[in-house]
Amino acid sequence: MTRICTKCGYENDDSFNFCAKCGTSLIEGVETPQFDVVMPLNDRQKRNIIILSYVITIALAWGGLVIKLLLSHSHISFIGFFGLFLPFYMLQSSDREIKKHGYIQLVLSIVGLVLSYWAAFNL
Repeated sequence: MTRICTKCGYENDDSFNFCAKCGTSLIEGVETPQFDVVMPLNDRQKRNIIILSYVITIALAWGGLVIKLLLSHSHISFIGFFGLFLPFYMLQSSDREIKKHGYIQLVLSIVGLVLSYWAAFNL
């Protein structure tokens, strides 16, 4: 006789208490505990992440303006929208320092986006 997992449908031996494929408890009424493993970043890793995110955010958010100034017939100002993704991702962090830099990058992105669109339609 076999036990069928309610989560993934895998057929397990009758002697198993947990699914061999996904680890879900096969005993009725018992929930499988959920564990969240959070590894804190050291200061060097955090600094590197912040520096890299500034470089990427500024390159994307201000890229439309730079391209417009270099190539007068280009209308690629929409690239600035991609500069908003990383700051919003950083705002989700539980680390206060990363979140602070997320707000700063968000302001930089919005300014770059506004200037890119202004340049696209006025220059």
